Amino acid sequence: MNRLDVQELIEKVIVGMRNLEITIQEDTVDSIISMEVWDWSQGVGLFSLYLYYKETGNTEILEYLTNWFNRQIERGLPEKNVNTMCPLLTLSYLYEETREESYLRICEEWASYAVERMPRTPEFGITHTAVDSPNEGELWDDTLYMTVLFMARMGVVLNQPSYVEESVRQFLVHLKYLTDTSTGLFFHGWSFEENHHFARARWGRGNAWYTAGLVDYLDMISVQQGVKEFLLTSLERQVSKLSELQAPSGMWHTLLDDPSSYEETSATAGFAYGILKAVRKGYLSESYRETGMRALQAVIHRIDANGTVQGVSYGTRMGRTLEFYKEIPQCPMPYGQSMALLMLAESLHHFPTAERG
Repeated sequence: MNRLDVQELIEKVIVGMRNLEITIQEDTVDSIISMEVWDWSQGVGLFSLYLYYKETGNTEILEYLTNWFNRQIERGLPEKNVNTMCPLLTLSYLYEETREESYLRICEEWASYAVERMPRTPEFGITHTAVDSPNEGELWDDTLYMTVLFMARMGVVLNQPSYVEESVRQFLVHLKYLTDTSTGLFFHGWSFEENHHFARARWGRGNAWYTAGLVDYLDMISVQQGVKEFLLTSLERQVSKLSELQAPSGMWHTLLDDPSSYEETSATAGFAYGILKAVRKGYLSESYRETGMRALQAVIHRIDANGTVQGVSYGTRMGRTLEFYKEIPQCPMPYGQSMALLMLAESLHHFPTAERG
């Protein structure tokens, strides 16, 4: 596949994201499949579209994003929680593109809530509150992507160093409690109330939130060198283990260390994006490029003729058994499209120099 082929595939994936249909019975209050809902799944999709807009200058994407937020704001925004924070990351960038003051006011209000009033666990980690569950005393790796990236971003927008420092604390607290020290992978969650890691699931997409999120986090902010090295050595250890666990197909299983669990596309795309970008930025050794490229090819094979990314696990709550993760249904999802889009856009940087033009 050459550069032009990838660009054509990207356009298909974007169309596929906009046109996703609900094909299963959802178990959430509001849909996390339809792009016409304000939630984490859609937020991940919006952020990938914005990054691709910055890569290409395609103003049609900027117009789509602006229209999406204007519709949602007119309808009224949902209650604040970890997951509903996610779309605000993109809105913070749209403010800088448009200088629309109403965007900034919304971002200020939500960022202030995240930093000052959002429920906390012991040691001041952000409790993974959701629309239908308080999840008291629980840390989830999802939180870093859904809320902490936005928190850091607003520290830059508002010139509030305390917001950036709070984002650093969240990364450190989550790594402290979610790292599986025997492998370098991350458990899905930790309960302070019960003092355990639930099913001790080394869940694919949860790990990918770190791999994909960290490389963008480090683009957003400047952190002290010691903190940066800590975050990057955590990434290197994770990716080292991921390279061992990659299936012959180039995919990863939804339970990373359980070959009997199905191969899952959104995690694989997230890993491919994070690994390839980290190699390009010099965060990871060049030796990991092959791991990322194998994953890239595997995901491409799971994108159908309509640009729909197949083999994506539905939104996943905290599981108390490993079997729970293996039984999560698979269907096209906004974050599946999003991770594939980020991966494909990053791959454009990895063609031979002459082909990049």
